[in-house]
Amino acid sequence: MKCPFCGHTEDRVVDSRVGRDGEFIRRRRACLKCNRRYTTYEYIEDVLPHVVKRDGRREPFDRQKLRGSILKSCEKRSVGVQAVDDVVADIEAKLHDRAEKEITSLELGEIVMEHLQKLDQVAYVRFASVYRQFKDISQFMDEVKHLIKDDKPAKPGPGKGTKAAAKR
Repeated sequence: MKCPFCGHTEDRVVDSRVGRDGEFIRRRRACLKCNRRYTTYEYIEDVLPHVVKRDGRREPFDRQKLRGSILKSCEKRSVGVQAVDDVVADIEAKLHDRAEKEITSLELGEIVMEHLQKLDQVAYVRFASVYRQFKDISQFMDEVKHLIKDDKPAKPGPGKGTKAAAKR
């Protein structure tokens, strides 16, 4: 460690403390040359996979980009920011657990769509329309039909299994 005051490279650790839920270690150090004290922080380096785009480019996984795209698809819906943050955290945890150093944008999109389908179906369709690059309304309708087909049996509505239906 290089002293920020005199540039000397030898120091001693005076105090070490674990910070916020073990996310980092705070160390107080004393320079062996000028005896001034300074603080350093040690963090674990996150090693998330790179995302391989459709055109072959590779870029580091960007949590904020993922969060922004999910928030955009949930815009004007009754989906809380905390729910979106939970989805992002879950996806990031899945990426940490993967052994591969790369993930295709297609795989990542499928993972996002799985979560959005459970969270909000309108947000799911919005995300799917951009992710799957729908060319026309028929592709959009096919996705909605698929969503309706996969949906659990609907609750009885008016006229289906109600007292009003029995009187007719």
